[in-house]
Amino acid sequence: MLETQLSLSEQIQNALDEISQRIGQPVNELIHEAIKIFVSENQQKKRRDLMQKARGIWADREDLNSRENLRKEWERL
Repeated sequence: MLETQLSLSEQIQNALDEISQRIGQPVNELIHEAIKIFVSENQQKKRRDLMQKARGIWADREDLNSRENLRKEWERL
């Protein structure tokens, strides 16, 4: 795991210390968990955005089988 130095305001540090004592989890674990959540949420948002951009990109293609024909092929298996 890589290490990173982080500067926090006194207010944030005090809040983290209080939370750490209350729930019995070290501050570095609280920060690590918060960063994991932040990254995960932003990666999911990026995936959703990409899916929205891709929506309908094949709508005007005429070289593809219709959905009904594809389903018929799947049903015969």
